[in-house]
Amino acid sequence: MNDSSASPAEKVLVWDMPVRLFHWLMVLCFAGAYLTAETERWRLVHVTLGYTMAGLVTFRLIWGLVGTRHARFASFVRGPAAVLRYLRSLPTAQPQHHLGHNPAGALAIMLILGLTAAVTSTGWANFNELGGEWLEEAHEVLANLMLIIIGVHVAGVWLSSRLHKENLVRAMITGYKTGQARDGIRRAWTSLATLMLAAVLAFWWLQWQQAPTPAKQAAMQSQDAGHHGDDDDDD
Repeated sequence: MNDSSASPAEKVLVWDMPVRLFHWLMVLCFAGAYLTAETERWRLVHVTLGYTMAGLVTFRLIWGLVGTRHARFASFVRGPAAVLRYLRSLPTAQPQHHLGHNPAGALAIMLILGLTAAVTSTGWANFNELGGEWLEEAHEVLANLMLIIIGVHVAGVWLSSRLHKENLVRAMITGYKTGQARDGIRRAWTSLATLMLAAVLAFWWLQWQQAPTPAKQAAMQSQDAGHHGDDDDDD
């Protein structure tokens, strides 16, 4: 929390560019992967977005240790008692306000990171046929659970925005919130975010190069038909 009586509040940089890019890429990738989960036609898109999420989470775990002030886990991850205190303060006249992530939001973020790791791991195993039907069902259950947590997180963002009269969605776009100058960060790390985006786009391009062309698909289908015909002859 911040002591607003110390000095006049002003717009300060809170979220660096890598954190913002991570956030919106995760939104894009999860939405795309979820919507393409049930169709074989978009399987490569589904797999590519899943792998991208795994890479993004890996980056976020590292950035949570060495990143800017409000990006580091040490600055916002708290125990259950802090989460309960924050939730109990919401109906009061003066709910707790945090310049960075509040304790409840931090819990949702850590759950999303953990579920992403679980979803992408089971997805990779399914794609490589390393598990049975139970693993496929586990992958689907984890994805649906992640969707629920994301829904709760979005509701929390809306509620917090209303209570504190600040647009948290806009803050995650611009990086700025109202606070004390001493509590902001000095550098946006735009160059690192540019490298992140370049790496993601390069990975997508490589995956696209591996996409089967109509000619390759026809050849594979013909080959499969031939194998089935051989099996029938053997019978």
